[in-house]
Amino acid sequence: MRIIQSRSFERKIKKFKKQEKKILDNHIKKIQDNPKIGQEKKGDLRSVYIYKFKIRTIEYLLSYRFVEEGLELIMIGPHENYYRDLKTYLKSR
Repeated sequence: MRIIQSRSFERKIKKFKKQEKKILDNHIKKIQDNPKIGQEKKGDLRSVYIYKFKIRTIEYLLSYRFVEEGLELIMIGPHENYYRDLKTYLKSR
């Protein structure tokens, strides 16, 4: 399964440290092995899945969805304002 990163996702992970990127890569592999591991959202976020994991003490949310080419990683970030930012990002596309 092919993985595509959105511009928003790329920008956020540029700020990650090397060790944090390794942890993130392991979680992305888990998603790739079992795409239904995340929780599917309802309403205006229908067809978007949210996968939660921790890096040190911070809980991150990673949103993704299925596209023709494979899996699109939409956004990553801590819980604060996450859903608001995700909705804004999806509406602008």
